[in-house]
Amino acid sequence: MRRELEHAHASGNEELALAIEKEYRYDGVETCAVDGMCQTACPVLINTGDLVRRLRSEGQPAVGQAMWRVAAKGWGPVTRAGGAALWLAKAVPAKLPELATRAARSVLGSEAVPLYSPELPGGGVQRAPIDASSPEAIYLPSCTNAMFGPVGDDAVTESFLRLCGRAGLAVPTPDGVESLCCGTPWKSKGLTSGYEAMSQRVVEAVLQATDHGRLPLVCDASSCTEALHIMLKAPGIRVLDAVQFVDEQVLPRLPEARQVESLTLHPTCSSTRIGANPALLRVAEAAAKNVAIPDEWGCCAFAGDRGMLHPELTASATAAEAAEVNGLGSTAHASLNRTCELGMTRATGHQYRHILQVIDETLG
Repeated sequence: MRRELEHAHASGNEELALAIEKEYRYDGVETCAVDGMCQTACPVLINTGDLVRRLRSEGQPAVGQAMWRVAAKGWGPVTRAGGAALWLAKAVPAKLPELATRAARSVLGSEAVPLYSPELPGGGVQRAPIDASSPEAIYLPSCTNAMFGPVGDDAVTESFLRLCGRAGLAVPTPDGVESLCCGTPWKSKGLTSGYEAMSQRVVEAVLQATDHGRLPLVCDASSCTEALHIMLKAPGIRVLDAVQFVDEQVLPRLPEARQVESLTLHPTCSSTRIGANPALLRVAEAAAKNVAIPDEWGCCAFAGDRGMLHPELTASATAAEAAEVNGLGSTAHASLNRTCELGMTRATGHQYRHILQVIDETLG
């Protein structure tokens, strides 16, 4: 379609070019999850998401770039505000938040305002510094868990720390953890200025915390882990997903769990791209007697906030998997990324949790 667009311009067919541009904006740009899974299927490893990020960047107005750069400099307050907004939405009459966001979308557009839906949780617990001597790794909790509340009383942060504590492993956080982010909110939207600002802050904090790469960095959301892989590749920092760290360092030190009867597992596009799925399966098999991965699993297309900007995208992406999941009848459902868990909960009606929450519960 990009070639057809250029051909239309070159041949002077501006009517066709205008039609392609109009339709491509929604079909090719707004409803792309930029998850990179196209690259895993492509025989020559083309990542079309890179093109979409560039197109989004070109379409960003200067004021949007400036506002998101300011957000990057004050990310701690932004995550607190996001969490507070979700708690407020739970406190008012059920239909009001949805009606309010629909009204705002009609004025500002679907790309600017997320659509609230009742199954969304309240806000999460804000990230706090953790100190420890003789650390085994440095822990960077994802800010998605600070904005979106957990299933139950505790989030994956508490579960991960309890698991590490049982194994006798210390995992402190970098200085200023509450203001750090993997950069996905900026990169996925083509907000280059804000991404550069956040990258600089994260690289400086992580280099100091890991003793310039002597210690690995661990994150508890697979999409953030993948983004940190990319951000920290040049400085030479080893980045592990929390599931990979638990598989490597924690499980061998834990007692046998009281397993749940059956568990349906949703791998993610990011866990696939970073090679974390074998570790995910081993942790799941430690937590459950029977583990099922749907044949129809794929990207849930929640993609950070994309599933709130375009709910129809997630509905389409999860339809086949949801039908299979509902036929399995498992007693528990899990993944390893908070927004993917939200997408699968919406699609299936079953509460998806982080797999580390499940295994933590079996040991409790």
